Amino acid sequence: MSDAILAQAANLNPGLAAIGYGLGAIGPGIGVGLIFAAVINGSARQPEASGKLQTIGYSTFVLTEVLALIGIVIYFIASLS
Repeated sequence: MSDAILAQAANLNPGLAAIGYGLGAIGPGIGVGLIFAAVINGSARQPEASGKLQTIGYSTFVLTEVLALIGIVIYFIASLS
């Protein structure tokens, strides 16, 4: 391959990484919405269980957000290389 093609591919990598992270962030965004919708729905149906539901909701929220954090780390690795 010529140097011009390699330079063009190197310039394309950060843009593709940004698009990939944007698409990868959709999943955790939907997941967080579903988690808290379920917590609100459960609390409305059974108010005495709202404390336990909130604990479960926040712990699953953290696990879901880890996916977005992994995605942004991979984005930075791909854009810097």
